[in-house]
Amino acid sequence: MSKQIILTDKAPLPIGPYSQAVLAGNTLYVSGQIALEIAPSGDIKAETLAIMQSLGNILSAAGLGYENVVKSSIFLKNMDDFALVNEVYGQFFQENPPARETVQVAKLPRDVNVEISVIAVKF
Repeated sequence: MSKQIILTDKAPLPIGPYSQAVLAGNTLYVSGQIALEIAPSGDIKAETLAIMQSLGNILSAAGLGYENVVKSSIFLKNMDDFALVNEVYGQFFQENPPARETVQVAKLPRDVNVEISVIAVKF
């Protein structure tokens, strides 16, 4: 099985020793994305939209799209933002949404309010 590092300048560059994404065989593992450019503004919908757009750009760099996402993980600073995040997130997965978990965490990198990672598969 081959391993290919995916990197695009259309998403925030890694802030540590990790890759934006790794394509292993037909499976793409996308690292957690945050909205560095606008956080911590407190506008959870704007942060979520920026993250979803970054995820889309990383997926595209690997030759995939949102329809290839089979699993996502959402990490929230405040679970009270759940409905607002869902409102934005749901726009990108209107049909056959991926499996997902959403958890509240004590703190996220750079004091952002939300972080999202995905796993996608080439069909």
